[in-house]
Amino acid sequence: MELEELKQMTHMHITGWVLALILFIVALVMYNQGKAKPGKILHMILRLDYLFILYTGGDLIAHYFGGSSLLPEAIVKGLAGIWVIAAMEMILVRNNKGKPTKSFWIQLIIALLITLILGFWRLPM
Repeated sequence: MELEELKQMTHMHITGWVLALILFIVALVMYNQGKAKPGKILHMILRLDYLFILYTGGDLIAHYFGGSSLLPEAIVKGLAGIWVIAAMEMILVRNNKGKPTKSFWIQLIIALLITLILGFWRLPM
């Protein structure tokens, strides 16, 4: 993969997860305000964004399979990214059902920190 293509994929990936965080917060606010229908619509759009994030992230991680010494860290970052998506999904689903979400908030913070630290400070792309 050419460097310019890699940069474009990185920008698309970052745009995808920034959009996901915004949609997550807005959907959570909608659910908390009792606006289930708009919250559900945003939740479904967020799920489509998850697919985009997984595609772009998978494309980026594939670059490391070319013999890079950073492959283990890239795999950990990918798994932490999937953990972020799972925690966000569980928070929204459990919040909508009125169940406690504290443990998933803790997981979200931990996974998000791991992902951001590896993505911005350890891995070159």
